[in-house]
Amino acid sequence: MIEILSGLLGGLGLFLIGMSMMTKGLRNAAGTALRNILGQWTRTPLRGLGSGVLITAIVQSSSAVTVAVIGFVNAGLISMRQSMGVIYGSNIGTTMTGWIVAAVGVNVKVKALALPLIGLGALMMLSGSNSRRASIGRACAGFGLFFLGIQVLQEGFTVLAPNIDFSSFDSGPFALPVFLGIGFILTLLMQSSSAAMAVVLTATLSGIVPLADAAAAVIGTNIGTTSTAALSVIGATNNAKKVAAGHILFNAMTGLIALLLLVPLLKVAESAGGGSDPAVTLALFHTIFNILGAVLFLPLTDRLVTHLDRWIGTRMPEMAKPRYLDRNVLRAPSLAVDALFMEVGRLGENIRLMAQKAMTSNFRHSDMQRDKASLESLISACRRFCSDLQGMALPEQISENLPKALRVLQYYTVVLEVIEMNAKEHPTLNHSLPSSVAERDAKYREMVKDVLNTAHTPCAPEFDHIQMMLDQLVTVYQELKQSLLSAGAAGDIELDDMVNLLEFYSRSRRMTEQAAKGTIYWSEMRDTGDICRSATAENDFTWKANPDLKESKA
Repeated sequence: MIEILSGLLGGLGLFLIGMSMMTKGLRNAAGTALRNILGQWTRTPLRGLGSGVLITAIVQSSSAVTVAVIGFVNAGLISMRQSMGVIYGSNIGTTMTGWIVAAVGVNVKVKALALPLIGLGALMMLSGSNSRRASIGRACAGFGLFFLGIQVLQEGFTVLAPNIDFSSFDSGPFALPVFLGIGFILTLLMQSSSAAMAVVLTATLSGIVPLADAAAAVIGTNIGTTSTAALSVIGATNNAKKVAAGHILFNAMTGLIALLLLVPLLKVAESAGGGSDPAVTLALFHTIFNILGAVLFLPLTDRLVTHLDRWIGTRMPEMAKPRYLDRNVLRAPSLAVDALFMEVGRLGENIRLMAQKAMTSNFRHSDMQRDKASLESLISACRRFCSDLQGMALPEQISENLPKALRVLQYYTVVLEVIEMNAKEHPTLNHSLPSSVAERDAKYREMVKDVLNTAHTPCAPEFDHIQMMLDQLVTVYQELKQSLLSAGAAGDIELDDMVNLLEFYSRSRRMTEQAAKGTIYWSEMRDTGDICRSATAENDFTWKANPDLKESKA
């Protein structure tokens, strides 16, 4: 028994390693094609469905596609409505694994196919370095391990079959729910519905699991694939939560429909597949109920998105509400300008914090979209307040501060625009940098961090050197730019990737400069000495500047 279990575990390990290599290799070999498919072929849910089928068939992982879709929605590359079509299609595309297992993995002499694929793939990987050829080689080797794992699993289940008898359990009332739960748990544990499908198919072919129970387990694997989406959005943005919720609803409802119609759908699959091969029957059953779910959900996509928007993320956070601006203070212009100064300072603090979080999280931190919407709302409130002040008779000394305030607001608007643009582009960049570029990248990111940290401290002595730090940032950026250009010229990085990275770094430099300049001009609106001396718990942008004040606040 230990030998049998070891064989099953080894076969499963070969399968999972093969799936991982195949998915990564195909994804890297496809390059920007995946981005183009998502960006251009998903304008309607129906086209999104086709894109989801195609992409999942290419990368052989619906979970990977779902996580990618969440990232693209989060970055604003595709809308919620477009993403739902891709989700529907990915469920159909993932049935390809079942067809591979049924049509190739169990009907062909596996070693005659697997070993040459592994050898060819290894040769391409060794000779291709970081090129597309190496990615194709990784995919080939992954296919070989995939098939070899299936054979080992099948051999293990064949030996195990005489020792297990589900015939008495099969007639019980809880058989289908239990096998559905087994399929779900297998997918949850392995984080791969394809691996779970392979286990179910090979166990069925070996005679261990009856066909109807195996069909229930297939439904369970289909529902279990939502666990990856659910885990990926813990602490994520509202958009990501909406995509995951839509995915879970679609898979759960499709699974429920398949369970209720299990007998007639299974008969249709048996008739269409000839009924001689249970693996073909199960693969066909898996495809049929996923197509049925997509057909039922497509007309309801707009309504589903509307409900998701209503259920998730409807509350506007406190950050969006002005804390110091009030129409009552407009009666006293000097107090109104003070209130504007305080509100713009609070805005700047949150802008700089958002910029820091964007850089440290590679522009994917969980609250990015919510924070951006909140800060845009606050900027609009500050501009309206400036407009109200302009209509008043202001002393010359006070009126001089309005252009500075508007200039600061424009700086902060640019920061948000750059963050949004980089968030869209970041998932599509090639982040496998040559060592020379990676060193410059680390130095550049550290310099950005230093500038933003210093921009947080208008009350500290180091703030006087902020302009010098901005000049140093430009120098470090030029060094990074030169290393990228050299890497592109030497062929260490593809030219398209080089251009995209140059634009990305240029935008992040501009984001940092605009955030710092906003602080500089804000500090010139009035003497910050009084503010620094009388900082209170509400003035976050001042106590961060002074360790003594920070301790008193704590």
